[in-house]
Amino acid sequence: MSAQDQARVLMMRHHHMIKNRQQSMLCRTNEEVGMPGDAHHWSSIQGKPSANAARSYDRSGSAMS
Repeated sequence: MSAQDQARVLMMRHHHMIKNRQQSMLCRTNEEVGMPGDAHHWSSIQGKPSANAARSYDRSGSAMS
């Protein structure tokens, strides 16, 4: 696998992790307020999360202990 293919795979995995984290948090919030937890609130433009969502749901520098 070329370096370009590896980079593409890593970016796709990162995008999916952000998307899954965002959907998980939205479902938890829905359940807390009494809405169905399986609602999907994902909207994408060209397959990319919005810049705000990427910042909010991206991995952080801190770790759980």
